[in-house]
Amino acid sequence: MAGPQQQPPYLHLAELTASQFLEIWKHFDADGNGYIEGKELENFFQELEKARKGSGMMSKSDNFGEKMKEFMQKYDKNSDGKIEMAELAQILPTEENFLLCFRQHVGSSAEFMEAWRKYDTDRSGYIEANELKGFLSDLLKKANRPYDEAKLQEYTQTILRMFDLNGDGKLGLSEMSRLLPVQENFLLKFQGMKLTSEEFNAIFTFYDKDGSGYIDENELDALLKDLYEKNKKEMNIQQLTNYRKSVMSLAEAGKLYRKDLEIVLCSEPPM
Repeated sequence: MAGPQQQPPYLHLAELTASQFLEIWKHFDADGNGYIEGKELENFFQELEKARKGSGMMSKSDNFGEKMKEFMQKYDKNSDGKIEMAELAQILPTEENFLLCFRQHVGSSAEFMEAWRKYDTDRSGYIEANELKGFLSDLLKKANRPYDEAKLQEYTQTILRMFDLNGDGKLGLSEMSRLLPVQENFLLKFQGMKLTSEEFNAIFTFYDKDGSGYIDENELDALLKDLYEKNKKEMNIQQLTNYRKSVMSLAEAGKLYRKDLEIVLCSEPPM
């Protein structure tokens, strides 16, 4: 077995995902001012050192004070004694760092689904790679985020690299929804509750009483509640309302068609 790889001299956090990083950040940025400073910073650093120790990343000769100083020199770029999220995010692996930064720019899941609806015109559950740039541009516009052409190009390339792993030029909705902040990513809530095509068709037919091929918002509400109860999942009214709104963003004039809902609830998008 080869010896352990040489780790960088600063904190090694490559195991952290953007979501975990955000959780830690919120925990230590106690006053929510967008910086970790003073006592917050000391607590944060201690916690990270503990994590390092736990993963065998720390030698006995490590000195906490020196490490802290080294850390500040590396990440406190403007030397104001405070660490900003963007400064600290550099310790994440590149892709997770990208996700973290991009999520700061994305609005709600409803906006995300509206943009998706516009580009997934055949309701296949995928958008083509050549539509990605337009999709991202719409997403950033909805969130009122300024961006330039170069930045948009960079976002597009990074996302293609991250999500189009088999190089077929298609990007699936469930993968792309990772661009949403975790609390907004309602698709995550359906993990573990995904249906086969047969199960989905049975449940859709049950709620589409008149066989019109679509259901309305009230029927969707009943369907989602049913799904949660069947899977013994806890769900409060506020969450249910939010998920319903997000799913209804795929609807057309209040009509949610079978294929739209299939994208969200089925384990594999319809082909």
